[in-house]
Amino acid sequence: MLNYVSLIKILVEIGILWFVFYVILIFSRGTRGVHVLKGIIFIILFFIVTQELGLDTINWIFTKLFAISVIAFLIIFQPELRRGLASIGQRGWSGIFFKESEIIKEVTKTTLSLSKKKIGALIAIERESRLTHYIESGIEIDAIVSAEILITVFMPNTPLHDGGIIISGDRVIGAGCLFPLTQNPQVSRTMGTRHRAALGLSEETDAVVIVVSEETGGISIATGGRFTHELQKEGLERTLNDLFSADRKKKGLFFSRTNS
Repeated sequence: MLNYVSLIKILVEIGILWFVFYVILIFSRGTRGVHVLKGIIFIILFFIVTQELGLDTINWIFTKLFAISVIAFLIIFQPELRRGLASIGQRGWSGIFFKESEIIKEVTKTTLSLSKKKIGALIAIERESRLTHYIESGIEIDAIVSAEILITVFMPNTPLHDGGIIISGDRVIGAGCLFPLTQNPQVSRTMGTRHRAALGLSEETDAVVIVVSEETGGISIATGGRFTHELQKEGLERTLNDLFSADRKKKGLFFSRTNS
């Protein structure tokens, strides 16, 4: 009986540690923190190897430097730690357990409304690649994704109208952001700046980028450096669902989908 209880405790501890490490990776990917984690893992492995080989001098140096390195880590990466803790506090677990179909509906509603009025828009939905670098080029915000907020941002003559919006999980995290223009020489010279920016971001990241043309009201989606043009309501929803279906399968434990 004692062994059975001990086994249960070990399994629970492993599960908790696995979940904690997973959350840390989710919040650190795309930032300097992920490289720090790789460095820490390398140092730990190196320390274990030196212990097994009986290299006492190296072990002694590592032990003495450990306390100093912890303090140095907290000082050097204080901004990243502060942002990470603030992100957890503001988002709670919604960034992990959000229902992506609701986000797709809000984005679709926004895009169709802007398309009818021929109001230009540029919306990037974050996937595996973090878009932190591009958020810094605009205005960092934190709001639940809703058609009302998205439409308001893109209304003409507003300060953030010309930039792009970035969505992460169920939050709008950036507005008025600047995306890199595509350098593909095969792209037509008649293509507008919004479309070039959408294509450029999709070339450098795995983000899904939605564009509404200000001239024609046409809706396009850029992924992997390619465009899907002239989308309507059904086609837009279907395309977005198809693009995120692979992510849903990979993270089926954390993402749920509601019936539309």
